[in-house]
Amino acid sequence: MALAKPPVQDNAYAAALALLDRVPLIDGHNDLPYVIRKDGKAKGDVATYGLDKVHAEGDTDIPRMQAGKMAAQFFAAYVPPKQPNPAGFALAQIALMRGILKRHADAFRPGLSAADVEAAKAEGRIALFMTIENGSAVDGELDALDAYYDLGVRLMTLCHNDTTDWCDSATDAPRHNGLTDFGKDVLRRMNKLGMLIDLAHVAPKVMHDALDVSSAPLVWSHSNAFTLCDHPRNVPDDVLDRVAGNGGVVMATFVPDFISQASRDWHRPAKDQYGKSPEGVDHDKVEAEIAAKSGPRPKATLSEYCDHVEYLAKRIGHDHVGIGSDFFGWINPDGLEDTTTFPSVIAELIRRGWSEENLTKLASGNMLRVLRAVEKATG
Repeated sequence: MALAKPPVQDNAYAAALALLDRVPLIDGHNDLPYVIRKDGKAKGDVATYGLDKVHAEGDTDIPRMQAGKMAAQFFAAYVPPKQPNPAGFALAQIALMRGILKRHADAFRPGLSAADVEAAKAEGRIALFMTIENGSAVDGELDALDAYYDLGVRLMTLCHNDTTDWCDSATDAPRHNGLTDFGKDVLRRMNKLGMLIDLAHVAPKVMHDALDVSSAPLVWSHSNAFTLCDHPRNVPDDVLDRVAGNGGVVMATFVPDFISQASRDWHRPAKDQYGKSPEGVDHDKVEAEIAAKSGPRPKATLSEYCDHVEYLAKRIGHDHVGIGSDFFGWINPDGLEDTTTFPSVIAELIRRGWSEENLTKLASGNMLRVLRAVEKATG
């Protein structure tokens, strides 16, 4: 992967940099821990990976996070859907993130609360929030949530691309008509602990169930608007219309197939009926065959991304939108290639007439409010 192209240097970009000098920036989802785990050389070793150096083949490292003006990053302990020992894998990824905190204490501080974001901004560091992506890590035991919380986990994505024993996925056959009774108990325990409930990846019926059950605001850490791009991972309007009432936040994501309908349509032959990549398939070969028939894959763009941000803001209000990149070391949209590009999002919205107040809410204000509300709802 090439490094990000130089941003458009204009008054809007200068204003974006100035805003982010004053205002914290929070990114709701990044899969760097899994990238480090799967790296052929590092194999999960933080020291070997060398986060303090620019990785031209990836999209996330300390120099580029700092250049992107970041104050808080939610890093995922991603658990693959068919992982045979999900709890053990999640713990290994949590250990990896704790290793990042220990080795790079000059750049990161633990992210455990809203106050840590503000402290990190004041210190010139980044608050590292540990999350779990895929509730299979609970492994049937509610008390596991307590242990994860005590280790520092502050958010859990309820499932990933496959339906679990208690939660229907957006990209798999439903088995439960939403959440099972155990799944609803998971949400109640997360409310009690003060752990954010993340509805990225879940089926719309689960979203509605969670809106019915949760006593605290919900988040979609990396999802876009289904109306603009019909990928099943995006949020439909009937769910969006309930977000403001819950106080939650939808964090718009950089994934090309969730942004661009053209990219989504081009990619359909490479996906199964639920919109995810089938296992055991040579994806490069399939995509080469698609390109031979249909031409090069259409690229998603920064402008199209901001179309989603604006749609969400108009549909659910400026108080309920955030940014959740989902950087994972792969193909990213033009203008959003790596973690240096967050100011470009702010600059594009300045060009579109967004006020400083609403930009502040998008950058961090909304997520800080949710963090405080979730912290307050415990007990």
